[in-house]
Amino acid sequence: MTGQYALYLGCTVPVRGMNYEMSARRVSERLGVELIDIDGFSCCGFPAKPLDWQAGLLMAARNLALAEAQGLDILTLCSACTGTLTEANHRLKEDAKLRAWTNEQLADLDHVYKGTVRVRHFARMLYEEVGVKRLREEVTVNLADFKFALHYGCHYLKPSHLYDGFDDPENPQSLDRLVEATSARVARYEDESQCCGGGILGFDEETALLLTKQKLDHVTAVQADAMVLICPFCSIMYEANQRRVEKFYETEYKLPVLYYPQILGLAMGFSLEEMGIKLNRVKPRKLIKFASRQVGK
Repeated sequence: MTGQYALYLGCTVPVRGMNYEMSARRVSERLGVELIDIDGFSCCGFPAKPLDWQAGLLMAARNLALAEAQGLDILTLCSACTGTLTEANHRLKEDAKLRAWTNEQLADLDHVYKGTVRVRHFARMLYEEVGVKRLREEVTVNLADFKFALHYGCHYLKPSHLYDGFDDPENPQSLDRLVEATSARVARYEDESQCCGGGILGFDEETALLLTKQKLDHVTAVQADAMVLICPFCSIMYEANQRRVEKFYETEYKLPVLYYPQILGLAMGFSLEEMGIKLNRVKPRKLIKFASRQVGK
């Protein structure tokens, strides 16, 4: 048993990233990571922060307190949720007055924040707690014929001071190593660190979709078999909005977008159904054909 974690799904994953959740749960079970569902988890507070930082902080603190009450660290799938909860945790631990005020507000809900919980992104947990060596040992299907373009996203490693020096935000390697553990190859491309555009989609759609287009152009140029990412909102931009970009700019990509646990699970011998591949909007046809052949072996 690697450990127990309170699984924090956030708002987007249960509605638009079910394949992310499915694959993460199955992979975790195989690796001996027990994911506990906490009754009462709600929005992390990310949407409220720009309008009312105190409301956003209280939303985050309530979720942190719920996990603390169960004696569990929080495991997240969404990078924005990771950043929001980690930032709130950091501020509350460092500021006694803010912590006291927060607990006054939480008292009406019978919650208390103590500052004992940690927040970890699923990918970071795999990298640090499970380890690349262990992942390689679990791989039974060789994905060496596949070349994946990686997208780290903005909130996975930034702001860097919140993440205790984990990875290099300007030259990250952790997701590269995780993908290489599956035996797949990593495709290098122009402007790898560029934002997906999701952060401004709500008020400047044209610029947001332009950022998405630029990344899709760069990934397509290196003939990657798919994009691999670890954030549901980045997936919304690159997969769910891919058709909109194609229509707006009169182009075509048909570029599959996969969550990391999906390719890890396939490399570990899970089926396409177990990894939720049918829920991917842009079908990874080369991967589907390959995995279908493996079943017959």
